[in-house]
Amino acid sequence: MKFKRIFLVVMDSTGIGEAKDASNFQDEGSNTIKHALEVSGIELPHFKQLGLYNLLYHLEEPTIGSYMRALEISNGKDTLTGHLEMMGVETKIPFRTFTETGFPDELINELIARTGRGVLGNCNASGTEIIERLGKEHMETGKMIVYTSADSVLQIAAHEDIIPLEELYHICEIARELTLKEEWKVGRIIARPFIGTPGNFTRTANRHDYALDPAHKTVLDALKEKGYDVISIGKIADIFNGCGITKSTKTKDNLDGIETILKTMQEDFQGFCFANLNDFDSKYGHRRNPIGYANALKELDDALPRLLNSLNEDDLLILTADHGNDPTYKGTDHTRENVPVLIYYKGIDPHHLSNLHTFASLGATIADNFHVTLPPIGESFLEDI
Repeated sequence: MKFKRIFLVVMDSTGIGEAKDASNFQDEGSNTIKHALEVSGIELPHFKQLGLYNLLYHLEEPTIGSYMRALEISNGKDTLTGHLEMMGVETKIPFRTFTETGFPDELINELIARTGRGVLGNCNASGTEIIERLGKEHMETGKMIVYTSADSVLQIAAHEDIIPLEELYHICEIARELTLKEEWKVGRIIARPFIGTPGNFTRTANRHDYALDPAHKTVLDALKEKGYDVISIGKIADIFNGCGITKSTKTKDNLDGIETILKTMQEDFQGFCFANLNDFDSKYGHRRNPIGYANALKELDDALPRLLNSLNEDDLLILTADHGNDPTYKGTDHTRENVPVLIYYKGIDPHHLSNLHTFASLGATIADNFHVTLPPIGESFLEDI
């Protein structure tokens, strides 16, 4: 075993340029990080030290860490697809989306019948926009706000004073059960609670995702079965529906996520810590806010010295992403991009590594390190680092 602990931090949506099949997704010319930095003029000196600028601008400047690109082989460009591939699951048939039409009447009517609550919305919308538009009517009628996006999701928003959290979560469990039908099978059901008054609504940190179980066992399961710690930070446990997780901590935002990672680094454990920093995607990518996106990158850049210095001598840190979400691109959807893989441990021999031909090589490397069953896709690069 080369490393006692491995920390994999997913900087949600931080793509670094169009994938070779971007035209299949109508995403030619996308480059999330590069375009956010160009619009904002913000610099990321610590990311630069780790090799991010070498990837963005095709440089070969000296670095303190190793770096490479990773390509996605799954048929999709969403959170669930990207994370599953990292842990060894290839998605060949994309999850269902209802972006253009909203959900079928049959599904909505069944949801109403099973919950006793009416439905508002049933359309493709921004989460903040739809609660501003329909929040007052929701509070007056008690009807739940149902909406979707370009992702394979069914989201249900409700004011915490109108539909208490326990009831909202139960409603989402019902929706998850209904959408196990093949014709309605979405990747995730998401509870989106909010508080406040009309004109001043705010979404709370009590979001909860209800995903599908992975199609087969993942690297997380292999680690757990061999007695290793598998620690989830952020929405990782939700993404994998709890499968293979031994400990889970939810987070409010990126800063909370960073602090939780730092606290976890102070704990004595053996195994894998899997973290997701979601603000890049949810707060700035989908809302096409390049300035906000760049500022969020700067926030993480400022924290990188603390993260690196908190590593033990036998720890490995990997920073990567699950897809792109170019905040300067048309529409509000994710973008099909390659993602960065930035690698650091104390005593590393920094160099530019060959591209990973699937995100699953991350999981294969983690499995290789801990001597557990490797996933069916991906190749370990443990010996290269």
